[in-house]
Amino acid sequence: MSDFLVWFLTGLQHILDLKAYDHILYIVCLSLLFKPAEWKKLLVLVTAFTLGHSFTLALSTFNILSLPSSWIEIAIALTIGITCLINFKELALSSAGIQSRYWTAALFGCIHGLGFSYLLKSMLGKEMSVLFPLFSFNLGLEIGQIVVLSLVLGFTYFLQKTTLRFEKAILSTITFVILLVSIYLILQRI
Repeated sequence: MSDFLVWFLTGLQHILDLKAYDHILYIVCLSLLFKPAEWKKLLVLVTAFTLGHSFTLALSTFNILSLPSSWIEIAIALTIGITCLINFKELALSSAGIQSRYWTAALFGCIHGLGFSYLLKSMLGKEMSVLFPLFSFNLGLEIGQIVVLSLVLGFTYFLQKTTLRFEKAILSTITFVILLVSIYLILQRI
């Protein structure tokens, strides 16, 4: 198997691994309020997250930035909870504000990138150059996030077509459940 494929699949597995469900929950929560017709906006939003993720992953890999992993794990759970609170605010306003979400997605991507950096650094121990593995990994990560995003858009499309009357209540309930999971993760990681 080529080096590209190894790193690409590692990035893909990072997002799609159900054991690392906090990343999936974040992407679900981030994209939950957007309509299927807004897929281009969501693609840019998820890419903003990946860029933030890539930035701190690179900084950490080059030993420019290092924070205790316990702090990062708590911060990752906080990003999920904060995104839930943003969803509640936007559900109350009946609109999803995309501009502010780009910045929070990039910032929260920075936090999530630090979370994976410790494992990636240990995997890169024997690599001569880290740029190619980082690029390949982040490309796999982006494709994995697009898979999750596609599933969420499929769900919201179904929701729109079948339960339009209850759509807001269902989205609020899902957001609330994700918020409860994030609180559980925060408490568990403290």
